[in-house]
Amino acid sequence: MAGQFEDPALNRVVDDIDRRAEAGSGYSESDHARVAITIPPKGISGRDLSADQRHLLRRLVALYTGRAPEFLADAYDTHYACDTALDLVHFAWAGSTDAGEPHYYRVQDPRLLIEYDNTQRHANHAHSVWRDLTSDFGLDVRAEHRAHSAHE
Repeated sequence: MAGQFEDPALNRVVDDIDRRAEAGSGYSESDHARVAITIPPKGISGRDLSADQRHLLRRLVALYTGRAPEFLADAYDTHYACDTALDLVHFAWAGSTDAGEPHYYRVQDPRLLIEYDNTQRHANHAHSVWRDLTSDFGLDVRAEHRAHSAHE
């Protein structure tokens, strides 16, 4: 949300909610700086992972992209099955690795942004988002068809 509400009292309520949520996360300013979204992405690159870790990263991406309509999910599976595509994916983590403790992760490449944030209410209130930065949940099927038809 950008800007302020016209009612100063409402602004104070929103600011107070934000301060309490931030305090409850346990994150410091350096934690926020460490996981700030940047280009190039922060975190460990897919190319630096072992075969087992790469398999887990593919499964994590598929957990999100697999919820799309089947034709989109299949397109993402095909894309991320390619090792060169997975090399560009970065995984970043903040917070504890202990169960029940606040934590956050991000999966990012030039196309994909996945965030999972479980830092509010004593790590009992998660938020998650998935975006395709090139098309935001849609392939232009007509454009693809026209492009393929023009070359046949």
